[in-house]
Amino acid sequence: MNLRPLAILTAIALTSCSDATIQSASDQPIMAGAPITLGQSYTLNSSVYGGPREINLYVPDLPAWAEGYFTDPLPVLYVVDGGLAQDFVHIAALSQLPLVNGERSPAIVVGVKTDNRYGEITPDPMDPRYQAEFEGYGGAADFRRFLKTEVMPFVQAKGYDGRAALMGESLAGLFVIDSLAAEPDLFEDYIAISPSSWWDDRALANRAEVALADTPMGKRLVLAMADEGGTMEAGTLAFRDAAIANPAIEVTFLDRSDSESHATIYHDAARDALLALHGIPAQPYGDAPWYLIDGENPPEKE
Repeated sequence: MNLRPLAILTAIALTSCSDATIQSASDQPIMAGAPITLGQSYTLNSSVYGGPREINLYVPDLPAWAEGYFTDPLPVLYVVDGGLAQDFVHIAALSQLPLVNGERSPAIVVGVKTDNRYGEITPDPMDPRYQAEFEGYGGAADFRRFLKTEVMPFVQAKGYDGRAALMGESLAGLFVIDSLAAEPDLFEDYIAISPSSWWDDRALANRAEVALADTPMGKRLVLAMADEGGTMEAGTLAFRDAAIANPAIEVTFLDRSDSESHATIYHDAARDALLALHGIPAQPYGDAPWYLIDGENPPEKE
């Protein structure tokens, strides 16, 4: 029996009820639903942009065991295209996951909404063809200034100053690798999922070796690629190779070209990127929960 239509009709009926209680099929009263909250949404008055900007913040609610286990400041993940209607919610959920399965350190997630992503996070084009076709684009430097002078101080003033990572997908992924090249000191870690490295006729990839030459030691880059092919694949691979050749950058490459499309890669690749950066070594942890202890059968949960 296919229960999906029944479930959909039930959900519609439940959400349309405005009474304090509703009746179940067995005539037992059920309390009405309450909103599920995942973090806080702030309006930051930006001097860079001359108006309000949406900033979303998820801080893991650490259980008692984790408060004693994670003694260092939690890492802070800045997500470009991090609006409530963009990528904030599903990335914040990935930071809640390790509170359940213990696979890695949770992270504080900062979602930075883009209002005009095409104009705000693309590098300034140098190719005359792109200058003509994409007039008004090329605001990446201003968006970095917004992050550096307004968003990051706002987050740090709240006491969240752990190791900082920048994450984005597609054009936001392009912004990530452009930021690693242009201002590598801004973040410690960079996560670029299917970056739009075709932009400006692969200008960033073509000059990657020179652009990355002054990268300080200790940077980490996670680069993921789907099945885009063509100039996007060529640009991504060229940037990867330049980063690998640079001893200052530790590179993790997630090749999903045979399993994911540009539309499907983000969530799972983001989880694997966070595992690569924040994974917990597989070894016993004393009083830690059973799911952190490698090689043992978990006891029955009470």
